[in-house]
Amino acid sequence: MSKPDQPDFESQMAQLEALVGRLESGELSLDEAMQTFEQGIQLTRQCQQALDKAEQKVQVLLGQGDDAKLAPMPDQE
Repeated sequence: MSKPDQPDFESQMAQLEALVGRLESGELSLDEAMQTFEQGIQLTRQCQQALDKAEQKVQVLLGQGDDAKLAPMPDQE
């Protein structure tokens, strides 16, 4: 569960998608684009932390422990 003052993963992803849309529009000034990019980096890090936690929890639930090696997923293009 997420803390009350921290949005959940889905909300963070929606915010990140909105920021990407703003950046891709090309209508932001350089300062606005830099601020938006910085917000996007912060959201990306928060989402990655949430994914890392979920991965650890799945490993514990599956009983794999610390010795487990995760195989990389094939590229999906």
